[in-house]
Amino acid sequence: MKVKLYDIAHSRAGDKGNTLILSLIPFNEEDFAWLCKEVTAEKVKQHLKDIVTGDVIRYELPNISSLLFVCQQALSGGVTTSLTMDTHGKSLSYALLEMEILR
Repeated sequence: MKVKLYDIAHSRAGDKGNTLILSLIPFNEEDFAWLCKEVTAEKVKQHLKDIVTGDVIRYELPNISSLLFVCQQALSGGVTTSLTMDTHGKSLSYALLEMEILR
């Protein structure tokens, strides 16, 4: 069975230049190990392939039961040079939550 991330987690987005930072935090701490198994950097890169053109690096933060994804070359050049509507990439946290994983 497939589950959308928005059913089991929430996300925040941040930026620095042309780098997007996405957090993924499960509503229930018990789901953290499952997220670690299913939500890999490669899967996030594939899911955001039309947006993120650089590397995606995943960091596990077990003390706070969350994942952090650093997505390079993701903001059309960065806040000061991008002509996109969402130069900071805040809406991309919702794009991540649209990802489906196996239950």
